[in-house]
Amino acid sequence: MYYAIICEDQENSLSKRTQSRPAHIQRLHELKKQDRILIAGPHPAIDSEDPGKKGFVGSLIVAEFHSLEQAEQWAREDPYVDAGVYKKVTVKPFKKVF
Repeated sequence: MYYAIICEDQENSLSKRTQSRPAHIQRLHELKKQDRILIAGPHPAIDSEDPGKKGFVGSLIVAEFHSLEQAEQWAREDPYVDAGVYKKVTVKPFKKVF
């Protein structure tokens, strides 16, 4: 089943995000190799593809896991969590319709 991992950033987290991005992206590539990722990306702080110094306010990942518990565990182990980028992470089941 798919699960939505909805993340909210701490204020002024751009430098932490930039520093831990390679490890974060590597984990997403692993899901992609396993054909388990539906969509992933950040929420820009402003209405722009490249928000520059304004940074981001969160992220959304929708990926396939065997259970809610497995999705929650995967989310807890994200490098952005360890780096203090996220202030809140919510994991919910997601049903793809379109």
